[in-house]
Amino acid sequence: MNDKTREYPLFSACGLNCGLCPRYYTEGSSKCPGCFGNGFYEVHPKCGVLSCSQRKELEYCHLCDEFPCKKYDSADTKDSFITHRNQLRDLEKAKRIGIAAYKKELNEKVTILTDLVSNYNDGRRKNFYCIAVSLLELSDIKGIMNVINENTDVKQVVSLFEEKAKERKIELILRK
Repeated sequence: MNDKTREYPLFSACGLNCGLCPRYYTEGSSKCPGCFGNGFYEVHPKCGVLSCSQRKELEYCHLCDEFPCKKYDSADTKDSFITHRNQLRDLEKAKRIGIAAYKKELNEKVTILTDLVSNYNDGRRKNFYCIAVSLLELSDIKGIMNVINENTDVKQVVSLFEEKAKERKIELILRK
């Protein structure tokens, strides 16, 4: 693995979906380039998980014989800028379906999120959409997107995501 950048910074070595994080969509100095993307150390001075994966020359933690190690003891119990709720589940999914299939699904989610933030954001919904797209299954998100059209307003879009999350028993909030 290149020690300067990662080939695919949208899915972190530790299992976070960086491409679904609000800081990835921020403009200015606090914009995050994703896991070890170009300029990573300017916004993330040190990451123990990334250092470990680089030392072991592994692109993702799930490829390690010790996964999940003690670094994951409370990995999905609280959130930061991005939800950590599915961190372990997503690494397991990438392991099960293969990284190429996982990247394809994540890329679809990133494309949908970009559309939502660009076209259905009243200036206060970026975090909400990031959480919703991260936590809901792609099939649920696509179903919602199929209902939305140019006449759908922001409140209706938010309501569709809230209804689906409630149906799935998912809270669309960050846990501190």
